[in-house]
Amino acid sequence: MKKEFVCISCPVGCRLTVWQDEKSAVQVEGNTCPRGKTYGVQEFTAPVRTVTSSVPVSHGAQRMCSVKTDAPVPKARIPEVLRAIRGASLRAPVAVGDCVVENVAGTGANVVATRRVTEKKR
Repeated sequence: MKKEFVCISCPVGCRLTVWQDEKSAVQVEGNTCPRGKTYGVQEFTAPVRTVTSSVPVSHGAQRMCSVKTDAPVPKARIPEVLRAIRGASLRAPVAVGDCVVENVAGTGANVVATRRVTEKKR
């Protein structure tokens, strides 16, 4: 089975063709740099993504805080990760890097704040 991807490891955006040969080795064609081969193998065998979203903040100068996973998570687990994020909330003040959800959906990745939110002035 062959799959085609556009590599996102660098700005070139190489068109990759990836398949498994008779010896079960993953083959990659179309990459112009070593990162493309690494990306093609990863995307073919076990695709992962960094998930970004936002969560509500109580008592904050802003109502929402942007968040992301601190490590890529398996692509198939993204719906679970998003459900966990949807159930989260923060209370101001929030600092960049604050953990919002630890070990989200059992992936080993944490969801962390990517924005500073100060307390709302009264």
